[in-house]
Amino acid sequence: MDRNRCLNKHFSWMFVLILASLQFQGLFGCIDKEIKGLLELKQAFIEGLNITVSVEWEAEEGGNNDCCGWRVVKCNPSTGRVTHLFLNETLWNYSFPSQIYFNLNASLFLPFEELQYLDLSDNHIQGWLEGTGFEELARLKKLEVLDLSLNRFNNGMLPSLGALTSLKKLSFKFNDLMDSFLAQELVNLINLEVLDLSVNQQLSGSNLLQGFCELKNLQELNIGYNNFGVTTSTVPPCFNNLTFLRRIDISSNQFKGNIPSFITSLTSLEHILLSDNEFSGSFSLSNFVNHSKLQVIDLGDNRLQVEEEHPHATPTFQLKELYLRNCTLHSGVVPRFLYNQYDLRVLDLSYTNLKGTIPTWILKNNTMLEQLHLKKNWLIGHFHLLSRYPKLIAADISDNSIDGQLQQNIGEVLPNLLFLNLSANSIDGGIPPSIGDMRKLATLDLSNNNLTGVIPEHLAKGCTMLMALILSNNRLHGEIFPPYFNMTRLRTVKLNNNSFVGNLRDNGLSNSGQLSMLDIRNNQISGSIPGWISNFSFMDTLIMRDNHFQGKIPTELGQLEFLQFLDLSGNKLMGALPSSFLRLQYLKYVNLQRNEFTGSLPVNLLRNSSSSLIALEMSNNNFSGSIPSMISELSELHILLLKGNNLNGPIPYQLCQLKKIMLMDLSHNTFSGTIPQCFSNINFGSKDDTENPFQQIVQGYRLEKLNIFYVQYSMQEEVDFTTKRRSGSYKGDILNYMSGLDLSCNQLTGKIPNEIGNLGGIRALNFSHNQLTGSIPTTFSKLRNIESLDLSYNNLSGSIPSELTELNSLAVFSVAHNNLSGKTPDFKSQFATFDNSSYEGNPLLCGPPLQNKCTNNGESSDPVPEKPSGEDEENDSGIDIAAFSTSFVVSYIMCLLGLMTILYVNPYWRRMWFDFIEVRIRSCYHFITNVLK
Repeated sequence: MDRNRCLNKHFSWMFVLILASLQFQGLFGCIDKEIKGLLELKQAFIEGLNITVSVEWEAEEGGNNDCCGWRVVKCNPSTGRVTHLFLNETLWNYSFPSQIYFNLNASLFLPFEELQYLDLSDNHIQGWLEGTGFEELARLKKLEVLDLSLNRFNNGMLPSLGALTSLKKLSFKFNDLMDSFLAQELVNLINLEVLDLSVNQQLSGSNLLQGFCELKNLQELNIGYNNFGVTTSTVPPCFNNLTFLRRIDISSNQFKGNIPSFITSLTSLEHILLSDNEFSGSFSLSNFVNHSKLQVIDLGDNRLQVEEEHPHATPTFQLKELYLRNCTLHSGVVPRFLYNQYDLRVLDLSYTNLKGTIPTWILKNNTMLEQLHLKKNWLIGHFHLLSRYPKLIAADISDNSIDGQLQQNIGEVLPNLLFLNLSANSIDGGIPPSIGDMRKLATLDLSNNNLTGVIPEHLAKGCTMLMALILSNNRLHGEIFPPYFNMTRLRTVKLNNNSFVGNLRDNGLSNSGQLSMLDIRNNQISGSIPGWISNFSFMDTLIMRDNHFQGKIPTELGQLEFLQFLDLSGNKLMGALPSSFLRLQYLKYVNLQRNEFTGSLPVNLLRNSSSSLIALEMSNNNFSGSIPSMISELSELHILLLKGNNLNGPIPYQLCQLKKIMLMDLSHNTFSGTIPQCFSNINFGSKDDTENPFQQIVQGYRLEKLNIFYVQYSMQEEVDFTTKRRSGSYKGDILNYMSGLDLSCNQLTGKIPNEIGNLGGIRALNFSHNQLTGSIPTTFSKLRNIESLDLSYNNLSGSIPSELTELNSLAVFSVAHNNLSGKTPDFKSQFATFDNSSYEGNPLLCGPPLQNKCTNNGESSDPVPEKPSGEDEENDSGIDIAAFSTSFVVSYIMCLLGLMTILYVNPYWRRMWFDFIEVRIRSCYHFITNVLK
């Protein structure tokens, strides 16, 4: 007995010593081979991405001898072995080309035998080195979490993925995976609990969907933003077998049909995300009555009709978030089950056909509500809250029919708002000063209302966190940006279409160094553009059109190196463009129309933007000289408007090298010479369908606390172009369908080139008011998309080609005031809509709609009358000599009598007149005597 007791005591001490040795090993840090492995990993990243500087993974308090202190490492505190590697965004603060990707050697992870967690997300990895892959990682038997998201893995890297049987969580989010082979690899991951394959775009296939059903332990599945619905329109019924599933995200997959049955049968579900598909039909929220754990439901952006719930169906769950955006609510009323919800944090009923007054009872019932989105509905009445809601941080009730004035204490009842959007309503009155009490406010959008008055001083001083101030399209007035304006974090300012006055010399906006968008068009702002505009180093959109700015463009504007959109049109700016424009490399749209700029066209100042410039609008200025030949370097140009200047000389052939031009207006200048034949080389509307040069410039920012990305503004190019005898403004996507060439009101001569008929995509063609001769080319019958054709006021001769009747899109046609002869085109199709004005001033034309009838040989039966022989040439001039002589004599006598009457009545003028005559007589006398001497 004593012997056994002694042995037990001996083994107990040995066990204690072993534990102590292991503990001491942990205290002294990770083992050497793991330190070496980490250094080799770091070097692999450096070499793979060609980084030339040292990369620091070590923590400040750590060192090379203890990797457990490194910021990318977590160790077991007992053994000192590495268990977690946080290698996500490893090189986030180093610059390298975004298109560079590399292959990583998976065997570099083998030294970490106790590894449980490996995060390699967002590292520009496109796969494994040949011969090393998931089969190497499979040797890490304790690996449970593997995050490879935000890389470029494709199917070639997937073999042996199924060998990682210890995995519980796997993420391939934002990669390049496809269906093939993936399904057969995933079915072997029998312990998988969390799987994220979202945003792979080409990922689809019914086999893969069926494969998910084999993962019996799955608790979270995210396959959002793929293309599963392209190959199979519905989710397979076998999803009902995933009885442990808590979170399902199949959003944005083009699924069709009814809501999948497993959504209502799997009562274990807590998060249901089905947004942005094509689900249709009726759906009742009563279907969730048996769910007790539901927290999030997202059915938004489908084609669902949300029916009224059964009156006795009372839910047993308390939702945190509900999204029904773009669904249609039955009878336009709030779903009844919401009356039983008291813990909502986010509610989105935007675009749901909701009617009536603002449902403020939702705020009363859900005191923890943080976001309320009711955009684009039919809500009426006032926005008036009786209680404080300190938890609410986002409210969007824009695009409704809310009227009346905003309550004066709105800043008191909603003190913690980050986001307030009440735009596109009918709110009137002034802006409440108490908005300045919303100290955390980041976005304020009150645009498109009937607001009057000034921007309150308390708002301008108090909202120091404001990032977006949008008050456009109201009736506000007062000084623009007064000195007390204290919003230094502003990124977007839109005050356009109001009645603000003042100037920009020294005001409160100059300290907003983060400003990226400024739109103050259509106000009454005067003075010069200040030099402190260079403070906005992140500016990409500057719109000051239709104000009263004058003077020259400051040189400092050229320091806005990220500027993309510049519109200074409709002012009184003058002089030449500053040479600092050469620094602007990213310009896409330049609009300087309707000013008083002089000198030659400043095309050379835009050569550094040649690869980005899409629109150049310089119409209605005083530019002179010829078009510089280097304009051909603007290879991306789609719009060139030079109307109404003093440009002269021949039209340069270099314009023909602008292959992407869609709208070109050279009218109202003094160009001479002939129309270049090479214009047929320009597409004029025939473009790649995937190309959209006029897409919106969109800027925004993420409100992390809201987990939403708010679009501060979306800017579209606006173009003035005359077509169909109307001058109008076009913007946005419609510009993708506009194409035209306007050479009217110049001094062009010669014939119209036959090659112009090859412009099959063009919609508007105007050669009027020139001195063109010859006939109308029969090739014009190939202008299949032409809608407006104006050849009036030239010296064209010959007949009008009968083939023009094949132009079925033609809406405006004029050949008036030429020397055309013969029969008009058949009075059918589009030509049956043209009246006399299309043909007037051509006395030898005949046929409908003209009164002149045609003879059998196609000539006019009413020829131009000849002059009677022997008639005086004076009569040829159209002047009645007798009448002219009589009127001249009468006028002379009347003037003489008037002068004599004035001299008789007014002694002062009489004396002045005689003095004047005396001076003139003396001058004549001295002149004659000098000559005779």
